[in-house]
Amino acid sequence: MSVAPNDSRPSSLHYRMLRDAVERMGDSVPGRVEITKEGLVHDLMSPGRPHELTTVHLRRRLERVMPEELVAHSGEPDVEDASQSIMRRPDVMVIDLADMEGDGSFDARTLIAAIEVVSRSNPDNDWVGKVRDYALIGVPVYAVFDPRTGTGAVLTDIHPTPDGPRYATRKDFVYGEDVTIAEWTISTEDLPRYANEPGEQP
Repeated sequence: MSVAPNDSRPSSLHYRMLRDAVERMGDSVPGRVEITKEGLVHDLMSPGRPHELTTVHLRRRLERVMPEELVAHSGEPDVEDASQSIMRRPDVMVIDLADMEGDGSFDARTLIAAIEVVSRSNPDNDWVGKVRDYALIGVPVYAVFDPRTGTGAVLTDIHPTPDGPRYATRKDFVYGEDVTIAEWTISTEDLPRYANEPGEQP
């Protein structure tokens, strides 16, 4: 669910109001609330086991091959670029341990990569909204893993367009193939899939 302002380019005051609203919600609402160019996005469902297990596998596989000074972090705090009126929280973010020091949200431009595991309840948030937003805030690599279909993509090479920065390169993959995120290649073997719901095609 998204709540969009009338102006697609929120003012700093409007963004601060949205930011304060998210902070007041805290843990009182289910799911996750983020701020995008279009306003608030609320993923109503809390992540299930396949989503969280995928996150754990990706973190562990990356940290086996990355230098010790880098971390594949999941959880708080958010990644924020107030100048773009965007606040997101990747499922996994590759970041230098030193850039995690201090208080407040992470600076989006310190991220090496953002990784999302597609939500069953709101897949467009990961495949559309975050593709746009992560390029806008300067995250150089965005990787998407989709347990609905057993597929994914890695987006890189941000370049200017009339609609703002966008990723120029997209490399699709299917589960079972190796995938390269930034400089590190990991296996996608045995990543969990979402079970089909009644009436869904396998």
